[in-house]
Amino acid sequence: MKLHATLGVDVVAVESDEQLAVLLELTAPSAPTTSAPRAPSTLVVVLDRSGSMAGDRLEGAKRALTSLVDRLDPADCFGLVSFDDQVRVEVSAGPTTDKSAIKTRIAAIDAGSCTDLSSGYLRGLQEAQRVAGDAGGSVLLISDGHANAGMTEPDQLGSVAATYARRGISTSALGFGLGYDERLLSATARGGRGNELFAEDADRATALITGEVEELLNQSVQAASLLVRMSSHVRGVRLANELPASMVAGGLLVELGGFYADEQRKLLISFDIPAMTRLGHADIATLELRYVDVTTLKEKTVTILLRVNVVPGDEAAGRVANPVVVTELAFQTAQRAKRQASHRLSAGDGTGAVGDLRTASAALADAMACASPEAADGLSAEAAVLDEMMAEVAHGDHSRAAKILSVDTSLKSRHRGRRQK
Repeated sequence: MKLHATLGVDVVAVESDEQLAVLLELTAPSAPTTSAPRAPSTLVVVLDRSGSMAGDRLEGAKRALTSLVDRLDPADCFGLVSFDDQVRVEVSAGPTTDKSAIKTRIAAIDAGSCTDLSSGYLRGLQEAQRVAGDAGGSVLLISDGHANAGMTEPDQLGSVAATYARRGISTSALGFGLGYDERLLSATARGGRGNELFAEDADRATALITGEVEELLNQSVQAASLLVRMSSHVRGVRLANELPASMVAGGLLVELGGFYADEQRKLLISFDIPAMTRLGHADIATLELRYVDVTTLKEKTVTILLRVNVVPGDEAAGRVANPVVVTELAFQTAQRAKRQASHRLSAGDGTGAVGDLRTASAALADAMACASPEAADGLSAEAAVLDEMMAEVAHGDHSRAAKILSVDTSLKSRHRGRRQK
């Protein structure tokens, strides 16, 4: 992988407290150019078959899963768990050597009653872990409702997802229709280092499920993480992106998950730097990017050093902040405001949500003055999303706006730089 850092400013003032923003750009390796077969993948789908899925939703999901099976190689492992108030292992996870039998089992799934999402999800995780091995695996959770049995709190399921993600099993979550709990599925995808997806109809769900499979089959990196080792000159560090991160003995550890071939992502980190008393170059942090190369299943490390120049105050007064970093700061400020707005809408607070969206708009407007033409186009597109969401809220469509904001924030914060499906 490639790791590139851009400092918000090249110099800081001596004997003055400073904040330093750093934009990190990560690029995954390309797919192998040889004709050698790719390493087998593991995917377990956990499908909601509760009563609300009856009709077009369940039939659409079944068509998408049938198409999914066609995309897999016989060596790929596939499993299918369905749930209502009971859990059924429809297809035991294993190689897809008998696709006809798998499709027959998919076709036989019918709708049931209530939604014990956590039991179905836990069983799917167990199936994935059973066959994944060192290469890891993925779970795709598909639901159109609120969990009303078993674990029902977002933090609970998010914690479970994070536990399995550390074992190499990632989770993506697809919300179907307008009745599902976006807070629950968002927390699960975030903890599971996967994608948060939203489909209003069967056609969109099919496209998203296909996209998930394409990503899985084209992965070049798994289990990526970034360790930010702060130097003695740094008092604290903050991550702007909405990613699983924790303070560990070596510094701040950010979990990145898997990357498909040639995927690019952006992270924004800010450092609190107390007044330094010596002029000259000073080390700020060491960045250690660790990941598993899918081709070799070997762990690799990329390390870079962040260093800044400490200059007299009058010289620092003339510095100009890097517009690329300024723009990204505004963009991520907008994402945090959108997430808060989504939470407010889920709780029925439309007025508070509009206030959050206006805060996001103001942050984007402030950054427009220094943005490059390309960056300005991105900020304008983001401002248009905010305007659309404020219109949704004004018309009373709070559920739809909450879901769009949640998914949009996930993509643009957790997977910033990734192409949209």
